[in-house]
Amino acid sequence: MSAIKGKVVVITGASSGIGEATARLLASHGAHVVIGARRLERLEALASAIHAEGGSAVHQRLDVTEMDQVQSIIEWH
Repeated sequence: MSAIKGKVVVITGASSGIGEATARLLASHGAHVVIGARRLERLEALASAIHAEGGSAVHQRLDVTEMDQVQSIIEWH
């Protein structure tokens, strides 16, 4: 996993389940995670937890059925 250090990774569906676990794992290995999902309050909590553990994360509300939101999260970071 050392190859992931310093990379930017966009994760959709990050507010729970596999997306959340992936964000936590990649951040713990040094990736800067950009997390998106519809449940903003859960994203905020996850980003705070990642920061508290020394990781790097930013979040944005995201509905993947809305192409403009998908484009926005990719361009934003």
